[in-house]
Amino acid sequence: MPHTTQSFKNQSLFSSNIKKCNKKGTIIHLYKKFLIMITFIVLLTFAFVVILSSIFIVKQETAAVIERLGKFHSVRHAGLHLKIPFIDNIANILNLKIQQLDVLVDTKTLDNVFIKMRISVQYQVIRNQVSDAHYRLENPHNQITSYVFDVVRAEVPKLKLDDVFVKKDNIAIAVKTEIEEAMQSYGYDIIKTLVTDIDPDEQVKNAMNRINAAEREKIATEYEAEAERIRIVAIAKAEAESKKLQGQGIADQRREITRGLEESVKMLNNVSINSREASALIVVTQHYDTLQAIGANNRSNLVLLPNNPMAANSMVDDLITAMAATKKLDEDTEDKL
Repeated sequence: MPHTTQSFKNQSLFSSNIKKCNKKGTIIHLYKKFLIMITFIVLLTFAFVVILSSIFIVKQETAAVIERLGKFHSVRHAGLHLKIPFIDNIANILNLKIQQLDVLVDTKTLDNVFIKMRISVQYQVIRNQVSDAHYRLENPHNQITSYVFDVVRAEVPKLKLDDVFVKKDNIAIAVKTEIEEAMQSYGYDIIKTLVTDIDPDEQVKNAMNRINAAEREKIATEYEAEAERIRIVAIAKAEAESKKLQGQGIADQRREITRGLEESVKMLNNVSINSREASALIVVTQHYDTLQAIGANNRSNLVLLPNNPMAANSMVDDLITAMAATKKLDEDTEDKL
């Protein structure tokens, strides 16, 4: 009986040990699976990173400079590209578009006027010289600015202020020529240079405005004087034409009056009235017509002297005497000649 109890205890202990061993083996097996899974994830992640790092995209109108182990390798333009991970490196991405740099320069003209000039330089990286643009020049903006200052301060002091405004295109051409020769060796092409602003001192601008205003006032005065002269000439011509026409009208009037008088005298002669009596009759008739015309105007202040019918005969006698004296004088003059 004691032996049987001991055997049962040994079997129970053995079973317990087997269970413990099985449990321990399961844990080890799970641990190994976990390590394999972690390793797989790490390897997968590493492979994904390697693939991603070997692919890169270059945008349109840009260029990428590729270095291999710190040394220039190639230039890649727009598109999808591959590189060796951890060996190849993108050193820089350069913009191939036309760019503009505005430079403000303080300088002095030949007539000692200080001005500020704004020079706009349009430049571009040369496509087949991208490596030169990256490696040979650290800061293109500073380089271009230095050249602009040098050329402007050499050209503007040769010109007076008015000439600076007139010849600004020549200054822009000089700046472009100088910068273009220097920057092409660095991989940059100068497209165009523009003088976009010329700003003199405020007092100088006010003086220029006064000069311009005075000049325009002078021109306006000249035009006004010319217009006045034309107006006076036109008035004079109109008056001359008016007087000419008036004289023609008076001459025609007197001609018609004379013709009427002649016809009146002939009619009176036909009824046995001599020329003297006819002239007296006509003068008396015109005398009374004149008095009637004067009397018709209430505001007239004219006084006609002498104002009697006998005055007409006296006027006719005086007229005949004057005409006879004139005729006698003409005859005496002809006899002397």
